[in-house]
Amino acid sequence: MFLGLDVGTSGVKAVLEDETGALIANASRPLSLSHPQPLWSEQNPDHWVEAVIGAVDDLARERPRETSAVRGIGLSGQMHGATLLGRDGRPLRPAILWNDGRSQAECAELERRCPELHTIAGNLAMPGFTAPKLVWVAKHEPKIFAEVATVLLPKAYVRYRLSGEMVEDMSDAAGTLWLDVGARRWSEKLLAATGLGLDHMPHLVEGNERSAVLSPELARRWGMGADVVIAGGAGDNAASAIGLGAIRPGDAFLSLGTSGVLFRVTDRFAPAPEAAVHAFCHALGGLWHQMGVMLSAAASLAWLARILETPEAALLAPLGTRVERPSPVQFLPYLDGERTPHNDAHAAGAFVGLRSAAGRGDLVQAVLEGVAFASRDMFAALARSAQPIKELDLVGGGSRSLLWAQIMADVLGVTVHRVEEGEVGAAIGAARLGRLAATGAAPADVCRKPQRLQSFEPRATQRAAYDAAYAQWRKLYPALKE
Repeated sequence: MFLGLDVGTSGVKAVLEDETGALIANASRPLSLSHPQPLWSEQNPDHWVEAVIGAVDDLARERPRETSAVRGIGLSGQMHGATLLGRDGRPLRPAILWNDGRSQAECAELERRCPELHTIAGNLAMPGFTAPKLVWVAKHEPKIFAEVATVLLPKAYVRYRLSGEMVEDMSDAAGTLWLDVGARRWSEKLLAATGLGLDHMPHLVEGNERSAVLSPELARRWGMGADVVIAGGAGDNAASAIGLGAIRPGDAFLSLGTSGVLFRVTDRFAPAPEAAVHAFCHALGGLWHQMGVMLSAAASLAWLARILETPEAALLAPLGTRVERPSPVQFLPYLDGERTPHNDAHAAGAFVGLRSAAGRGDLVQAVLEGVAFASRDMFAALARSAQPIKELDLVGGGSRSLLWAQIMADVLGVTVHRVEEGEVGAAIGAARLGRLAATGAAPADVCRKPQRLQSFEPRATQRAAYDAAYAQWRKLYPALKE
């Protein structure tokens, strides 16, 4: 039996998977965000640990026999979060998260300090990444910066609390701007640009390698054995790729979670920073991947549901499973800024085209289409450096909506597949990395593609209308920016 733990932004997921790859049980615990100032986004690192332990407690209570049989644990997690630890191993401040936009000025400063950054890290300096956050802390919280002994990413902090070991995997480390992504090792030059050194960094392993052993206290708490292996794990998107069997060059998927991610596997380090495309290590050695990222995907629909004080399902139900024309209202999903292709932390969301006849359904449809149009932007950005994507799997919370899946197919012009267990893909990928680390099995034997539940073909009758709507939507960002 294998346990996958996904430390997300809005919650923690835990899944049990057996030796055949079947999902046996899952549990989740919510997490909350703090926004103490505009553009800030923070979480208490100890809340991640409490949520993880609580979720596994739930599994141990509901499935004691299966939980006690766990041999390997894998971790996935939200990327980029700066978790600053003092010499005592305790957090010095709340973690600064991936969707925090305070360090825009520090990004420019970091690129001035290290002109080779794009070549080494393969990515633009963006506020979401970890390194600019440390430049901001050094400038605005110098006393805290002086006390920093180690910088961990969210899942690495959870690993540390589960095992006592400070270790990070290549895929998550690639999102710090401190990794030489092509060589898969920490870059002393990039670390020095932020006033840090190798001694501030955790040990690096591949995602399917053994990184630690579960502490005896927690093993006893959950009835597990004495040598439960913890795998290196992966950043949330690379873990989702493992769960989806996306381990071959050209495999692609679109995640509609809190953020939106277009992910494509590559067999080489293929940076494209000019298009604000991310180039990271995959969770398996010898593989890399490209990503386009939007910061508010399913989060945009959740925002509208909160503003209208109506559950998301109730907002979607009146629209059915398909729409016959684009909404007369358009929406920019930049509620927390944007990465691909604009790299603008100050970009803001907007409804455009409102008239007195507009109804709630028009706004809901506009949000779904706005996220689809932003996904089309990411498609175009990735197409600049490789062959166009011809089909993709849809995962994340947004994959539950048949309507959204059809809109995606119509807007992107490719076949979109809803897949089994699409909502817990990262946790399943983490469990499979735990299995690989514990058993030494071949990735191709473990990382199989899930069953496709339903496929959505682009409708030729809608294509022209969505092409025109997208062309109009593309004018909104530059107009509102000015």
